[in-house]
Amino acid sequence: MVRLALRRAFEGLVVVLATTLIAFLLFRFVGDPVAQMVGQDTLPAERAALRKQLGLEDSFSAQFLRYLGRIAQGDLGYSLRTGRPVATTISERIPASVELAIGAALLALVIGLMGGIAAAVRPRGAMARVITGFAGLGMAIPSFLVGSVLILVFGVYLGWLPVFGRGETMEWYGWTTGLATAEGRAALVLPAITLALFPAALVTRFLRAELRTILDADYIRTARSLGLPPQTIYWRHALPNALAPMIAIGALQLGALLAFAVVTEAVFQWPGLGSLLLQSIQFADVAVLAAYLPLTALTFLAINLLADIGASAVDPRVRDTRP
Repeated sequence: MVRLALRRAFEGLVVVLATTLIAFLLFRFVGDPVAQMVGQDTLPAERAALRKQLGLEDSFSAQFLRYLGRIAQGDLGYSLRTGRPVATTISERIPASVELAIGAALLALVIGLMGGIAAAVRPRGAMARVITGFAGLGMAIPSFLVGSVLILVFGVYLGWLPVFGRGETMEWYGWTTGLATAEGRAALVLPAITLALFPAALVTRFLRAELRTILDADYIRTARSLGLPPQTIYWRHALPNALAPMIAIGALQLGALLAFAVVTEAVFQWPGLGSLLLQSIQFADVAVLAAYLPLTALTFLAINLLADIGASAVDPRVRDTRP
């Protein structure tokens, strides 16, 4: 486990450095942030002075090395859009994204496990066909369409749930949460359902395929011939053997929910990292973008490391085959 963690940490450092470099290369051509910061009547000399003050006239290598030096000191720089520290801007958005991602992940896990098991137990039954059909539909429908329909039905027509924002929030040991208030919990429902639809469908289809393969294995036939109850076969013998690949799939989906819930946050005006990413792209806020992408890479690496450790603990064969 220690060797695995050290190797992953070294690989993660290389990936984060490469991601930071790619971010600087890409967003150098996104646009001119000075044009967003000043008015149309600003003189060219004033624009040039502002560009020099921001360090935008320096070479790419000088800007990149200066940014790496600030990161080494714990300084992510200042947002070109708001003038506030990037670390503060990102940290204010993290609670909203984490709560949305965890809520969607739990919902997707429950739906995916129930649907996958039900579809695998009786693969030729009517229920399995309905579940498989809905899973395919869930993977095909874009999230902005799902969110729009949910807003129209539950927000506009029925008026049951709020359709934008986080609602009322509370501070809890420095963490801004909406889960402590009824309005905050209600505001989480629709975006969590929207965000959970695709991973729930993916888990359903993947778990169904895995369980069908396992249920056709020789040891399952032996267990059936010995007269073991179906519940014992499904829950004690089949499902645990499907958990190792499921952990890997779940880790990738959780990382995606945390980092790339851009469309869902835009539809519901959810104040998370996704909406911050959109605003930063529109404004060509290179400082925020250059910090966001390495943070995303670091998030994926950390989740995948935990997934590798979890898969190794669940299935010793995974641990034994690692280099």
